[in-house]
Amino acid sequence: MKKLLLFVLTLFIISCNKDAKDTIDFTTQFEKSKGKETPEYKDIITYYENLAEAYSEISVFTFGQTDAGEPLHLITYNREGVYNIDEITNSSKNRILINNGIHPGESDGIDASMMLLRDIVQNDSLQEKYKNTLIAVIPVYNVGGSLNRNSHTRANQNGPLEYGFRGNARNFDLNRDFIKQDTKNAAAFAEIFHAVQPDVFIDNHVSNGADYQYAITHLFTQHNKLGGKLGSFLETTMRPEIEQSLEDKNIIITPYVNVWGNTPEAGFSQFFDSPRYSTGYTTLFNTLGLMVETHMLKPYKIRVEQTYELMLSAFDFTDKNSEKIKELRAKALEEILAKKKYPIAFAVDNTKPTTLNFKGYEASYIDSKVTTGKRLFYDTTKPFEKETNYYNNFKITKEIEIPDAYILKQGWHKVVDRLDNNAIAYTRFKNDTTITVEVSHIKDFKTRSAAYEGHYLHYGTETVKSTKEVAFKAGDLLIPTNQNGLRYLIETLEAEATDSFFNWNFFDTILQKKEGYSAYVFEDIAEQYLSENPELKIALAEKIKNDANFAKNPRAQLDFVYKQTPHYEPAHLLLPVYKLY
Repeated sequence: MKKLLLFVLTLFIISCNKDAKDTIDFTTQFEKSKGKETPEYKDIITYYENLAEAYSEISVFTFGQTDAGEPLHLITYNREGVYNIDEITNSSKNRILINNGIHPGESDGIDASMMLLRDIVQNDSLQEKYKNTLIAVIPVYNVGGSLNRNSHTRANQNGPLEYGFRGNARNFDLNRDFIKQDTKNAAAFAEIFHAVQPDVFIDNHVSNGADYQYAITHLFTQHNKLGGKLGSFLETTMRPEIEQSLEDKNIIITPYVNVWGNTPEAGFSQFFDSPRYSTGYTTLFNTLGLMVETHMLKPYKIRVEQTYELMLSAFDFTDKNSEKIKELRAKALEEILAKKKYPIAFAVDNTKPTTLNFKGYEASYIDSKVTTGKRLFYDTTKPFEKETNYYNNFKITKEIEIPDAYILKQGWHKVVDRLDNNAIAYTRFKNDTTITVEVSHIKDFKTRSAAYEGHYLHYGTETVKSTKEVAFKAGDLLIPTNQNGLRYLIETLEAEATDSFFNWNFFDTILQKKEGYSAYVFEDIAEQYLSENPELKIALAEKIKNDANFAKNPRAQLDFVYKQTPHYEPAHLLLPVYKLY
């Protein structure tokens, strides 16, 4: 009886699939408009739901919620279908994650992905070609921005006719939010990312900046930052092979043209994608990251078509190099730990440029017809090819010794939430305990004078370290570094790292003293303390002698003494993150 019911259910599903294939038109709005339009958010989701109904190889999942109140969708292609998330996580296939619509006005990837998944399921040869590949697509990441549709905010962009807005429902730029995760979008993305655990990540964008002949550029994650054999593989194998694949299709491509206030032929550096950006974040888990940047001034139809072809080339490369990619990723953690040191700051190496045969346009400054000044003008009737320096090598400027574990005092709930969102393993002390650890105090930092993505970001941070016995409470977190999230831990918990939790203001309460003193009262206490501690009295005299500004500032002198006494609160400037070696 059970076999009969299963047979009937199978026939029913086949019948429904056949009806959907026959009755639903899967021609996209982009195609119907001859490359001039992109669909609204609701129509994108409906398109994928219909595709999943017609083809068992396509599945639609939802994760969490976004700031717009809608869930984040994930569309998957697998030749055998996907029926639950665990099947994705446990799959041994090549896993590719594609992110679209992080800036919904940059909709090229949205349209390219719709056509791409449709073409694969409708083409037996493509299904055979990608039988060992699992493709996961976030159709629209910035749902709120996609719902905020208009025709004007992309002032420099050549199509489509209507599109979404860059900011999300709370006006966050989501491509600055991956490490700090202020938005529900970013939390849902992390859930998707750790479920898919992609070998390769692709984020589709449209660029601003200079004009040139290319309709498409690429922004691979910075290879020195990715580091080791994985970084070398990305730079010496993945990048050139994908470039060659596109050239074989008569598509010219160049690295992202990272110039501001200059013209490309003067030379430009690789963009440094710190962990706030999508590919910087995915790199923390040893995923090969690629950001696609089509050119704003090129026709929308061409941009979408070339995004489509680049994704196909990335699929082909991943399939061809599947074994090598998985091997490198599997060994990346061991390789990092073996070095015992980890770089947290880089600078462009101006001594080691790569030479590009750059295809640009002649540029000049001409009189503005709007203002009283000059304006930059690219003459598209005068194309050129010139050897151009591309500074794609970065050197380490600061590194840390990798500890065996970090200890985080409990109570820092926002930090713990993010550790949980990113699958970081930790335990909690069951009992109060005292351990000898490395302690870090903030020595110096600067703060941006203008708001940046909901924060006043710190930078130029310096710490002073010491070794002390510290009493920890039951419930404090012990976080081992020997885990897949090692990079994530270092980049967030090391205060001097570019996108650390300290620099993103998560620990700002340690910067403010909670206790103080009245100078006229403390004068007597200070006098007595100096008489009992002659070495401090000598140090005070030396500083007055050698520091002219200090010598003129009695308040600073008294504060100097105060900070050496037991009255000075120990929590001031003390990071609640400790290191165990």
